[in-house]
Amino acid sequence: MKSFLALKPTRILATVALLATVVLLAMVVLQAPRSLAAPAAAAVDDNIYNYLQLLRSDFNSAKVEIVNRIMKLSADNAKVFWPIYREYESALGEQAIMRAEFIAEFIEAHRDGTFDNPRAKDMAKRWFKAQRARLDLLEKYHSKIEKSLSPVQAGQFLQIEHQLGIFVDMTIAAEMPLVGEKLK
Repeated sequence: MKSFLALKPTRILATVALLATVVLLAMVVLQAPRSLAAPAAAAVDDNIYNYLQLLRSDFNSAKVEIVNRIMKLSADNAKVFWPIYREYESALGEQAIMRAEFIAEFIEAHRDGTFDNPRAKDMAKRWFKAQRARLDLLEKYHSKIEKSLSPVQAGQFLQIEHQLGIFVDMTIAAEMPLVGEKLK
């Protein structure tokens, strides 16, 4: 069996994106209305939460490996880069929570039949706002890395994050209901 790092960068990105998608979709499951849950659901939620933390840890470890492999940071550059990257990851994590809540709301509206024209309009506006925030975050940290390290390393950061984002987006999109489709 090949070591994880022996894989091509695109294969590693696909694996990490799959982990990210599992984490995000699990977060959506945790956003399900509590009023519908049985009393034993708290124990199940704890198990899911613990599993989610494990997946998130695996995801972050794999992402660090990808960054190290592609960016080939020197010890001095790593000292500059990783604090910036951890700050970025923290902000990205906040966006991921909001995204999971948005997806849960979208799915629930399709499940309970409340996805009407006003809701569709509101959700579209919020989706555009979230997309702008995601791009703004990438641009902010690209700029920080460019100023602190180099334009090439900032470009590498951007490429890694963009490709992971595409994989995650495609995987989530494949699982989403069509707009206006009633779920059973």
